[in-house]
Amino acid sequence: MRIRAAVSAALASAGILLAGWQSGTFVEDTGSAAASTSAGTAGAGSSGSSTAGSAGAGAAAKAGGTYAGSVVKTRFGAVQVQITVKAGSITDVEALQLTDDDRKSIQISNRAAPLLRAEVLAAQSADVQTIGGATVTSDAYLNSLQAAIDAANL
Repeated sequence: MRIRAAVSAALASAGILLAGWQSGTFVEDTGSAAASTSAGTAGAGSSGSSTAGSAGAGAAAKAGGTYAGSVVKTRFGAVQVQITVKAGSITDVEALQLTDDDRKSIQISNRAAPLLRAEVLAAQSADVQTIGGATVTSDAYLNSLQAAIDAANL
């Protein structure tokens, strides 16, 4: 009987966590994953065969450029990140939008963004820890960042 109660409690907890996680962030495809790129990346958007398109995009990432991630909507506002790539590595990360629904959201975003930027530049990926006290903002930031990294084919 105790095992059944423990399993039921674990399933209920997992359901609550899943529902909360899903309501925390929503990724909106704005079509801006490769919104703007610098010189040398014009071939990335060609509509040739799938092999040629992916080869052109890979070369674009090695040459460099600027790539905007998807807009990620949270209950505290939208988040969007842009990366700059040179020689196949991320040289800059800029938050184009951060959560700003109220003063507290702005304070959290202003505290979390520089920490996330430093972590991403050190790791050269979106595989970094979220910032304590800014979990929703961090998750949205890293989701948008991953979309930009995918657009850059890194």
